[in-house]
Amino acid sequence: MARLAEQIIPHYQRHGAEWFSLRRQGAFPERGWLDLFVEAMPHEAGSVLDLGCGGGEPVATYLAQRGLEVTGVDTSSAMLEIARANLPSAEWIEADMRNLGLGHRFGGIIAWDSFFHLTPEDQRAMFAVFAEHSLPGAALMFTSGPAHGEAIGKFSGEPLYHASLDPAEYRALLADNGFEVVRHVAEDPECGGHTVWLSHKHGEERS
Repeated sequence: MARLAEQIIPHYQRHGAEWFSLRRQGAFPERGWLDLFVEAMPHEAGSVLDLGCGGGEPVATYLAQRGLEVTGVDTSSAMLEIARANLPSAEWIEADMRNLGLGHRFGGIIAWDSFFHLTPEDQRAMFAVFAEHSLPGAALMFTSGPAHGEAIGKFSGEPLYHASLDPAEYRALLADNGFEVVRHVAEDPECGGHTVWLSHKHGEERS
């Protein structure tokens, strides 16, 4: 399993263009959750950090259409090249979310269909990264699996690693890092079966 987890970065480097094409042509079930995410953000803080942004479609593009300043982070230079062409107004950074240190805080952080490619150990460590980059009251949204475990999917004929912690552990990690769960739905039928977590950072009162 660890070996397969290490293949995630080169996998998206090889197949980024194909993945982007499929995402662009597919449905957009995330829209409702993205609207909730924007509503949960502090109204005066219109900056969003998109971790594992891929080619910027549809998530980053939609957030930009909602008037937010988007900073996208991805390890795939192939995907980021597409993102820059697709949404030149955003900032795109080639980096690994696991050791991110931008020295800047955001009103929202999203890791949609990206965070769950990390190993359980790396996922646990990410909550400190989330906290470090969050303004008081910031919204945090990510997708996970519905229960603890590892699973292997497939894309373009190659295995694709996924992992999840137990929901109780996610709640504990969020609480330990200053976040409160706003909404959580496991295998949401209205969002293509995604398991989604939406939370906000404690701190000053949101507007």
